[in-house]
Amino acid sequence: MTNYAESRRDLDSFLNARVPVIGVRTIEQQRGLRLVREAATDSRRSAMPFWIYTRATGLRDLRSNATVQDDRSLTGAMEFAAAQFTSRQQATLILVDPDDLDHDTQFTRHIAELARLADANAGSIVLITDKPIWSGLQRLGMSIQLDLPDAEEMYGTLGSFLDDHEGVVPIEWDEQDRRRAAEFLRGVTEAEAINLIATIVSKGSVDKSDVLTVARHKDRIFSDLAGLERINLEGNDHQVGGLANLRTWLGRKHDLMHADLRGTGLRPPRGVLLVGVPGCGKSLSAKAIATEWQLPLYRLDMASIHGKFLGESEGRMREALNTADRVAPCILWIDEIEKGLAGRDDLTGVSQRVIGHFLFWLQESTSRAFVVATANEVRSLPPELLRKGRFDELFFVDLPEEQERAEIIELYYRRYVKADPDPEQLARLVDLSEGFAGADIESALHEVGAEVLLGGGAERLRPSFVEDTFANTPPLSRTNPERIEEIRSWGRDRAVPAGRSRGLAAAGAAPPTTRRVVRWAE
Repeated sequence: MTNYAESRRDLDSFLNARVPVIGVRTIEQQRGLRLVREAATDSRRSAMPFWIYTRATGLRDLRSNATVQDDRSLTGAMEFAAAQFTSRQQATLILVDPDDLDHDTQFTRHIAELARLADANAGSIVLITDKPIWSGLQRLGMSIQLDLPDAEEMYGTLGSFLDDHEGVVPIEWDEQDRRRAAEFLRGVTEAEAINLIATIVSKGSVDKSDVLTVARHKDRIFSDLAGLERINLEGNDHQVGGLANLRTWLGRKHDLMHADLRGTGLRPPRGVLLVGVPGCGKSLSAKAIATEWQLPLYRLDMASIHGKFLGESEGRMREALNTADRVAPCILWIDEIEKGLAGRDDLTGVSQRVIGHFLFWLQESTSRAFVVATANEVRSLPPELLRKGRFDELFFVDLPEEQERAEIIELYYRRYVKADPDPEQLARLVDLSEGFAGADIESALHEVGAEVLLGGGAERLRPSFVEDTFANTPPLSRTNPERIEEIRSWGRDRAVPAGRSRGLAAAGAAPPTTRRVVRWAE
């Protein structure tokens, strides 16, 4: 049952019971009004009077919309209701978005007195508001939380809108497309969803590709929300070389991300934790996934989560994760996650509470927010983060092997030199780049690209210059070998290799028998 249907059922029960104060909490005023109007127009209540007050229209009859009195003030409406509550049975007053409901004020006490008058003659006051209701007033009645439309309700809304335009514009969407669009629109209001689909219809057709257009339009609604940083991805500069295991695994998760999971008991993919050698493509992978999956990318800066006041860090984390749920479907990138979640020696307990909030969300959230978390200082990660079931998988990103280095060199050579490398030169560069991370290769070819720009074009580029540039680039594996070996020894038997598995064996020690290997059904 959708939340709207549950809210309608509860409202019917409260009106039948003549509860004196009924709070309808919602940020969608029009949807809340529709809920109350549907209940009021039920044939069982045809003899019950319903009046509604708004600041714009004053006091009116809910069913006929006729003006009740010329005095358009709230005070006048409450005086009218007081007279009616004392003289007739089962009357109902609806107040839309009144001010100062959340505190003990003269106004809320006036409402409470009016509710007691209503209670004496089986009357009710319905408060439609997006704010909390003062506890002294709330204890006189019951409340309803009208949440944003879920995927099932959104599917109905989209279906009704598109059905109204059948024969007016060409519509290519089948039921699966409508289901996907409805999933994408979770977290927006009904009015925002209708505006989005109307924008698509207004171009003259509804194409298959417009399903992803829905996700992009939704992203604009939330572009200024607090808690997350929107990362704009332009062009095709977010390709990743190597990492064959990871890329194959992501291909399957992409299909699951967009699948209709109703009735399967499955939840959307939760995400992946990438650990390993710095500069080998962990952060770039987050951008590449967002680009390939055509989903917005949001970055959660763990270092900015921690505040100096009691409860501030936990509040910031909760706000950021709630925002991620609302902007979904999206890629949620958490770079260097250990900076925000490490802290087993923290005597204040803040780090542990932040970890607790994050792990609870990671395990319980059903939104299509795919987390790509990266870590360099793997030994400082809390062990509970590494437990199976938190992330969908833990991958180790190692230094690229020969074939992977060749792929990375070709990728950056085309980007910066605007040409393909000569096969013999490519082989020499692969040898020269032994021990290089992907970032080291990019840095060397960026220098080559600058020389091409300043030297008059790729045709004037000397092969010796390219090779000398590689030879003069000191990789991190040589400048800090102890740290790199520590990271690699940790990852060999604790994570699935992101690249070709033989690369780990070639790096030194033979892989232990306890190393996990991901297998896919043929």
